[in-house]
Amino acid sequence: MTSKTDQTFLSEDQPDLIAAIDLGSNSFHMVVARFIHGEVRVISKMGEKVQLGAGLDKNNRLTDEVQSRALDCLRRFAQKLKTIPDSRVRVVGTNTLRAAKNAKEFQAEARKILGVPIEVIAGREEARLVYLGVSHTLADDSGRRLVVDIGGGSTEFIIGERFETKELESLHMGCVSYSRAFFSSGKITESAFDKAVNAAAREILYIKEQFNRSGWQEAVGSSGTFKSIYRTLIDNGICSNSITRQGLTALRKRVIELGDIRGLEKLGVKKERQTTFVGGLAIVCACFSVLSIDEMHYSEGALREGVMYDLLGRIRHEDVRERTIQALAERYYVDQVHSQAVERSANLCLFQVKNQWGLIAPFYTDLLRWAARLHEIGLAISHSQYHKHGAYLIEHSDLPGFSKQVQKSLSLLVRGHRRRLTPDIFDGLTRDEAEPLVRLCILLRLAVILLHGRSGEIVDQFSLDVKDKTLTLTFDRDWLKKNPLTLTDLELEADYLSKMDYELVVRMAQ
Repeated sequence: MTSKTDQTFLSEDQPDLIAAIDLGSNSFHMVVARFIHGEVRVISKMGEKVQLGAGLDKNNRLTDEVQSRALDCLRRFAQKLKTIPDSRVRVVGTNTLRAAKNAKEFQAEARKILGVPIEVIAGREEARLVYLGVSHTLADDSGRRLVVDIGGGSTEFIIGERFETKELESLHMGCVSYSRAFFSSGKITESAFDKAVNAAAREILYIKEQFNRSGWQEAVGSSGTFKSIYRTLIDNGICSNSITRQGLTALRKRVIELGDIRGLEKLGVKKERQTTFVGGLAIVCACFSVLSIDEMHYSEGALREGVMYDLLGRIRHEDVRERTIQALAERYYVDQVHSQAVERSANLCLFQVKNQWGLIAPFYTDLLRWAARLHEIGLAISHSQYHKHGAYLIEHSDLPGFSKQVQKSLSLLVRGHRRRLTPDIFDGLTRDEAEPLVRLCILLRLAVILLHGRSGEIVDQFSLDVKDKTLTLTFDRDWLKKNPLTLTDLELEADYLSKMDYELVVRMAQ
């Protein structure tokens, strides 16, 4: 049940702070964010390698030493929570706190420090929250994702589509537990590595059939283990922008050649990550092998983000990008009556030409809509060159849900929606990448021209036809006579488009 306090907190009209803390088996993480205009804005993140899982003794009890280390970390976290009401803070514990026989004693001490209870969540609940965090970080595209999150003592496997999970599993293997089991001496041998991979593979075999039957189009890794492996592959020139099967094979070879975890420094692995790196790498190799993964992308979103969105009550089937666009428009005081009219006119243009111009994919419709809604955000800085200001804001803002590539495409449409349109705007793109953006940009430009009068009313007394690079715009004769400025603007536009080797022909209906 939602209390009155929570209802006030969840109001989109009131900016409020919220905090989520994840007490993992390897690391403790905290995120503090502000919820305003329907958008979550992260304002602070903290993380420390507490290695709680390594502090379990032979009787499955947390040692005094690790408890002291963990509570010291929470005292530092607590300093960030002083201005946040307890009802807006959520703390979850994972595998080690599920296993520790003296977990309740630790939880009691932790509560005294943080002022809120620690929720020890089950493995599948952890998996659900991980997916929630990942799905709010990545673009809300159609298609299923496999998400893998390697913690210190457990690994979560999730298949989901958009914001809904389809399969959830949590296996008892993690970077801390496997590093202790197979590399406790610090030595790295081929035999030990293979034993670790085989042990992980045996665990994953339990879910192989279930997950393969469900299927996925994209594989995503979250958590510090994947981040560390991803950065190591990139920094050493083994992979370019993702984790690949070939890259893992090469990294495995180099790690074994080092022979000792202290040698991981040569690969750029951070000191605090070195003791758990090899165990995590073995699990990743097993994932790729058993589940036949060829490529996996890394996501910043993870458990703490999922806890945050869960606390916000954001478990809804919606595109995080839509919230982002709306929040951005509100933040920069966009004239939304006008921008929505431009959006409708742009959609009308697209509807008439999408087949001829190969702009059938829903992504193009979305991209054009978003650009129409944000094309004037640069006015918040200055009217002069506002299209350039807007492009800069879009490219360099933190836009939840957008990949860097999509964010760049959106900025290019805003950059090119007025004034001169020249090929150099699209420098760095291949022809296949640039052509649809140029065409979307032209449609946005036409929509802006048609709404020059800013009446807020959609202009629909026209038809648009295209043949390759020739556009024919036909108007109702009476409408064009009543709007001579539009005709002047279109004549200037024809000159601008000629610089891109496009021809614009304006006609009056007979």
